[in-house]
Amino acid sequence: QVQLVESGGGLVQAGGPLRLSCAASGSNTAISDMAWYRQAPGKQRELAALITHNGHINYRDSVRGRFTISRNNAKNTVSLQMNSLKPEDTAVYYCYAHVLGSANEYTYWGQGTQVTVSS
Repeated sequence: QVQLVESGGGLVQAGGPLRLSCAASGSNTAISDMAWYRQAPGKQRELAALITHNGHINYRDSVRGRFTISRNNAKNTVSLQMNSLKPEDTAVYYCYAHVLGSANEYTYWGQGTQVTVSS
């Protein structure tokens, strides 16, 4: 019902910036939460940053102060500005959306975009 399309991944040098964007489409139901998760090779997927519909934000400790999550509710987009990137930030980054419907809750995932940080 909801499709999420990410963009902005790529290769970046350590210390540099990168900006990820995600656009949601396909539903007329308001999206409650949007987030960015990431998964490094051989590791579990972990939450990087989350933002609620009203703008409340939660960051993973290791990215706090370096990453900034934002959203545009009118456009149903969410972005992640990543600064001072470290090699340990290398992962596939996934856009996430949570929708509260009339009877059920639904979660949706993007296809993922690779972020590689080199020295």
